[in-house]
Amino acid sequence: MTLQEFLQNTQQNEKLQSVVLSMAESVKKIHQAIIGCNLGTADNGSNASGDEQMALDVLSNEILEEELKKNSHIACYASEEEEDSVLLNKEGSYSVAFDPLDGSSLIETNLAIGTIFGVYEGSEFTGKTGRDQVCAAYAVYGPRTTFVLSFGDATHAFSLSHEKDFALTDKNIQVQAETKIFSPGNLRAGLEDKKYLELVNNWILEQKTLRYSGGMVPDINLSFCKKQGIFSYPRFSKYPNGKLRLLYECAPFAFLMEAAGGSALDQDGKSILDLPIQELHQRSSIFIGSTNEVKKAVAFLN
Repeated sequence: MTLQEFLQNTQQNEKLQSVVLSMAESVKKIHQAIIGCNLGTADNGSNASGDEQMALDVLSNEILEEELKKNSHIACYASEEEEDSVLLNKEGSYSVAFDPLDGSSLIETNLAIGTIFGVYEGSEFTGKTGRDQVCAAYAVYGPRTTFVLSFGDATHAFSLSHEKDFALTDKNIQVQAETKIFSPGNLRAGLEDKKYLELVNNWILEQKTLRYSGGMVPDINLSFCKKQGIFSYPRFSKYPNGKLRLLYECAPFAFLMEAAGGSALDQDGKSILDLPIQELHQRSSIFIGSTNEVKKAVAFLN
């Protein structure tokens, strides 16, 4: 079943279906761009969040902007690479927040990277929460390109076939409550927070399997593929609220994970989906994956 056929079989309205297809089309074009990409840094050096910006970050952002502009149902977009949101069509029904290329520091080493999407009704992002998303998705560019999608009721994975279309490959993904896999981000936080260092040591002593690439997309994607796992990224002195962006990274993944039966909490134990979006580039800590392990980890740190 192709992505388009899958969408036609859902209860989602045609406007939202078209937004998803625009997102998927941009993923195809980014997939092509990666094949012959420039591995260097961008001319301006850093993005709106202060992160080093690669040439492929800029190109991916341009591809998304160009593709979303074609869709009259999209009112507005916000990109992690840009300071402000961009109004496309004031008559549009939906707005799309995206991280055009997550994990771009991994480009040179040829590890998996990705794109993340969150879709909201209307033309505003602030004043809402991740629970207000009507759709979330992410793409992984690895040995194969996959597109993982949820409207909030379930999470499904599609794979790009012969660079033409996405085909359904994993329907109604269910993430188990327990896990033997851990992906510990920001280990340097263990220098400041001995509880985090102890948490990671406990995972080792419990003989859990370490799987960590340094990219949020591939490391959380592991939980969907293996149907178990925990990804952690705590706060630390440089980023007292956490480093990862709520709108562009944490909220979309939390939406996808909860729809698959998993959990996503910040370091204080609050649901990521209930955190108010007050700024476009607002940051958060995140613990996401198998429910029991996520709750146990956060409780341990507190």
